[in-house]
Parts: sequence; structure tokens; C-alpha cells
Amino acid sequence: MTLALYGHPFSSYTQKALIALYENDTAFQFRSLEHKQAAAEWAALWPIKRFPLLLDDDRSVMEASVIIEYLDLRHPGRTTLVPRDAHAAVDVRFMDRFFDNYVMTPMQRIVFDRLRSEEDRDSFGVAEARRALETAYGWLNERMNGREWAAGEDFSLADCAAAPALFYADWTHPIADALVNVKAYRQRLLARPSFARAVDEARPYRAYFPLGAPDRD
Repeated sequence: MTLALYGHPFSSYTQKALIALYENDTAFQFRSLEHKQAAAEWAALWPIKRFPLLLDDDRSVMEASVIIEYLDLRHPGRTTLVPRDAHAAVDVRFMDRFFDNYVMTPMQRIVFDRLRSEEDRDSFGVAEARRALETAYGWLNERMNGREWAAGEDFSLADCAAAPALFYADWTHPIADALVNVKAYRQRLLARPSFARAVDEARPYRAYFPLGAPDRD
């Protein structure tokens, strides 16, 4: 076994990397940070202590987007997640950034605020994050009109980013019923076997969600 992924099954960014591995049936060992030994190994490899981290023999690769690009280059499979065409790849990378920066980031801001003690909470920041999500949802609804996947006809890095971002964002700030394209896209992502597997593996940890995991999905 040469590949090991350090992360947590309930982590959105870990799931993003797991989707890429599952898409191509890539052989790897999952080192869950629920376990002290794995957590100690991870901290020694990356003192910044952000996950996921991919270990390929003695090479460490950090950040989910970079991990997916690396897998596409070094361990390719049936699903090419970053197009070989440079112009098409720009669109995929843009949508990857969209989901990380404009969906995942405000969602996490709301979640992290709830983890604080009540006297340290930031009601203004939470309201601002909710407005940011509303704007992102609205833009994405237009973007997904007539599209199956975020950056074209093929499942890609962009969809690896979208799946956990929209999954947890809808728990945090529900997507309005009127945004039919976003809701349908989220359902397609949930039906994708690679993401469905990641969701199922994370079910035992739903009590960790500070806003309360809904009885769905």
C-alpha cells in the first residue's frame, strides 16, 4: 500500500478527496483522525494541522484540490477529474474555487460560530455569511440551468468540491425550493456512488454537527 489519506469521515474537505479516490477505485489506506495513532502521524507530517493529507510513499500532498490534481496526474483512472484541455480545465478550477470559497467558507463560518461560547458569538458575521450563501445559491441556480455537472458534461474536480459543500450548506442554510436547479444538482451529487459512499461512512458522526443534523439525506 503506497497511498494513505489522513482525514475525518465527517469532514467536508476529507470527503472531497475521498470522492476522487472512490471515483477511480484507487487503492489507499484511510487513516481516520478519530484514532490517536493516525492523528499523531498526521501532526508529525503537517504541523499546520489541516486535513486531508495524502501520503504517497514518502511524499506528502496537502489541500483537497491539490490532492485531487495530484491523483489525476500520478494515479489516473477511468474518471479524469481535471480536463487535459487547458481551457476546459480553467472552468473546472474556477468552479472548484467557487464551491470552496463561496459555499463552503460561509457555511463553515456559521458552523464555527455555533461552536463558540454564547458570549463570543458573532451575529453580524453569521447574518453576513447567510447573505453570502443566498447570493451563491442564486448564481449557481442560473449556472446549472440545462447542466448536469458544474463544469460541463463530465463529472470533475468541480463536482468533488460541490458535493460536500452543498450537502452541509443545505443543512446550515436551506436551499430554497424555488432554486430548482441547485436542489436537483444536489440530489444528483447525492446519487453519485462515490459521494453516496462518503456520506454513508460519515453517518456515525452526525452528532458532531453543532446545528443538528436533519433527518434526511
